[in-house]
Amino acid sequence: MESNIVKRMIRLFIRMIANVCVVPSIRIILYKLSGIRIGDKSFLNMKLNFIDNYSKDLIIIGDRVAIAPGAIFIAVSNPNNSLLNNISEFNVVTKIIINNDAWIGANAVIFPGVKIGKFSVIGSGAIVTKDTEDYSIVAGNPAKKIDDVRNKKGFSENV
Repeated sequence: MESNIVKRMIRLFIRMIANVCVVPSIRIILYKLSGIRIGDKSFLNMKLNFIDNYSKDLIIIGDRVAIAPGAIFIAVSNPNNSLLNNISEFNVVTKIIINNDAWIGANAVIFPGVKIGKFSVIGSGAIVTKDTEDYSIVAGNPAKKIDDVRNKKGFSENV
C-alpha cells in the first residue's frame, strides 16, 4: 500500500515538472515517467491536465498525436467525500485512448472511456463524452461531428 502511495507521489511530482517544461522532448519523457503511455513522434504541450490518480497506462496516446495547451483528460472520476460516492455508477475508472495522428485542440475535455479515432480533430474547447470515428472533426459541447478530415485539401495517410 505504501509503495503505491510513494509511486503516485513520484508521478505527481514528475507531472508537475512536465507541465512547465519548455523542452518538448524532455516533457514527453517526463509525461511517460508519470504514467502516460505515449507513442512515437507525438507532441504534448505544456499545461495539460491528466486526471488518472497518477495510475499507469490509464491514458494511452498513439503515434504522431498533437495535443494543444489546456487539454483535460479525465480517466478517473468520482464524487470524493460526498455521500454520492456510495453510488458505484459515479465511481469511474476507465482508459482513454487517443489513436494515431489525432489532434486535440486547446482546452478540449476528454471524458472517461473515450476513444479518439485515428486522424480525428477535436476542436478547441470541445467536450468529448463519446468515442469519435476515424477521420472525424468534432466540436462543441457535447462534441458532435462537423466534418471529415478526408474532405480537406492535402489530406494523406502517408507517413
